[in-house]
Amino acid sequence: MEVFGIQQVNLELAENQQRHRTNGFRNSKELVVRRGAPFNISVKLKGRPFNPQTDSLRIKVTLGRLYAVMPVTFSEKHPSTRWNAYINPSTLNLQELSVTVSSPASAPVGCYKFQLYVFTQDGQKSFVVGDFILLCNPWCSEDAVYIPFEDQREEYVLSDSGLLFMGTPNNLVSRPWSFDLYEPGVLEACLDLLKVSPQHQQNRKKDNMNRSNPVYISRVVSAMINSEDDRGVLKGNWTDDFKQGVSPSKWTGSGDILRLWVKSGYSPVKYGQCWVFAAVMCTVMRVLGIPSRVVTNFNSAHDTNANLVIEEYYSETGQKLNRSNDSIWNFHVWVECWMRRSDLGPEMDGWQVLDPTPQERSGGVFCCGPAPVKGIRNQRTDLIYDIPFVYAEVNADVHTIILSSHDQVVGFSKDTEKIGSLICTKAIGYPRVQNITGDYKWIKSPTSTLSSQSSTISDDSTLRRATASKGVIVFLTLAKHPVAGEPIVCLVKIMNKQKIPKMMKVHLNAQAKEYNHSPSETFWEKHGVIQLAPMEVKVIEEHILPTQYEHVVGDDLINLAVVLEDMATSERVLASEEFNIATSGLTIQVTEENSIVSNKELTASVTFTNPFSHPVSGLLTVAGAGLIGGKEQFRMPSLRPGGKATQSITLNPSMAGVKMLQASLSLSETNITIRSFKMISVNSI
Repeated sequence: MEVFGIQQVNLELAENQQRHRTNGFRNSKELVVRRGAPFNISVKLKGRPFNPQTDSLRIKVTLGRLYAVMPVTFSEKHPSTRWNAYINPSTLNLQELSVTVSSPASAPVGCYKFQLYVFTQDGQKSFVVGDFILLCNPWCSEDAVYIPFEDQREEYVLSDSGLLFMGTPNNLVSRPWSFDLYEPGVLEACLDLLKVSPQHQQNRKKDNMNRSNPVYISRVVSAMINSEDDRGVLKGNWTDDFKQGVSPSKWTGSGDILRLWVKSGYSPVKYGQCWVFAAVMCTVMRVLGIPSRVVTNFNSAHDTNANLVIEEYYSETGQKLNRSNDSIWNFHVWVECWMRRSDLGPEMDGWQVLDPTPQERSGGVFCCGPAPVKGIRNQRTDLIYDIPFVYAEVNADVHTIILSSHDQVVGFSKDTEKIGSLICTKAIGYPRVQNITGDYKWIKSPTSTLSSQSSTISDDSTLRRATASKGVIVFLTLAKHPVAGEPIVCLVKIMNKQKIPKMMKVHLNAQAKEYNHSPSETFWEKHGVIQLAPMEVKVIEEHILPTQYEHVVGDDLINLAVVLEDMATSERVLASEEFNIATSGLTIQVTEENSIVSNKELTASVTFTNPFSHPVSGLLTVAGAGLIGGKEQFRMPSLRPGGKATQSITLNPSMAGVKMLQASLSLSETNITIRSFKMISVNSI
């Protein structure tokens, strides 16, 4: 007679992962489930049938040196705070048992070893071993990462693509990014990140225990995305020299970075800047089951002396000077993660800022957060973690100082609105921006009085910067959003507030700059003199031609300033603005767009029209998680001004859902990359 024992255990991957919303991880060899929710296994026995009177089952789950042993009972009533397993007696099949296993909603995240034992009355026992991966569960109300609405969970946990917002507040650049949650090797890389961390290497048991807490997990991940203190994922580089690696602007998704990090033996991948650090962290947190989104803070302050004041210096002719240790980044990108803050109290639950870009140490390590957004808004600088630093990034004042050639102060203005002027993220379910500035700061109601260097948005959404002095007010306006290949039209509106005539020197100055650096040398300037009658208003229109600014197109920006000098009183007044130049010309089209189904090939085309005044060539890269295996690249030959080129691509959607197809054209011998994307709905067969 065949010996009684276990013949086979089926972890029912497809059924369990469908119920646990982990079916996207189809490339994983292990079962992937979420804590706080039951999963089923089937146990096929050999020999005689199972006898409930004399036989028993026991399950042991192990994470490192942590383990839990649970008897398999015939009652589903168990405390939700412990691991438990049961067989439903109403569906009992004595030859093939269906066992339901439940984990507590506070179980540590990680890769568990699963052991199933069967015991008989005469002392015989048999067991089998397998592995499963346990993630956080934002669908479970008892989990600290529970987020209440399904559309939030779809966007912040399950979505594998998104938009990163860059540029300037009034001319946003939507950069497509593939989070690559379900691409081969990404889940494993995210779990490896926890194991490679210093916390795990120093005390594995303690680290495994702490992985029950999303506050702890997020802090570990924030430090591990950069490589300043550990074997982290990315090496930062804010120079122009990327010869030893990949320019941050060339990355299109997280999967390549995480796989390269694992392949290199956990050596830092070169290179990252803020949006790359943030996007990769968003991938890791979503994979681990923690709701996450990428956030952009426009005009982000880095206040080195913590006085909530950023000083900017200009020359008498409008050239911006590099004189301050403080800095304003045109934009800075970080991550928000949703979690309960039991360490701070329920009033601090919700979105938490986490910034993996290495700027300042927190607890001796280059990481930042989690800082509760509600705490930032209410200036709760007494709470952990890093609220004072983030508060300054969104709330500092800007003091603009005009210096003479002898370094004497000849003009001064104060701006309380510029820093953190727009804080935004991708909207739920749509490829557009969502303004969340009001979550971070108290928005002041508009008033009729003109504050110094205040900003407003005109009907055509161009930005106006105005500065007032005793005698004149000056507005600096862009007639429309600058687009590559077209002249930049700037308008200087000057208002004489006094009942006396004035002679004014006018200095206009334009400099190229990177988003996080002071400007370089002047590339365009205009100087002149105007006469103003009493109470007169005059408008000066100036054009910067494409041939004068084309070297600035791409990820760079332009700092434009005007300085007026009253020739009678030597009083000076300045208005300035920093803006980007939009690049266009790349479009994506998909055949049979409304009838796309998984596992059926279709064709897409990418068309580029040269908007520049000179011939261009370059490398076209097309990617799309769930649409294309890896990336496809095509060399684009030289194209005359106004010329058009089209490239066809074959898509083979591998799973249902909304997917992002993205294309980027890197132009030869420049730092210009033109990007486009298209959201594609893939239906099940």
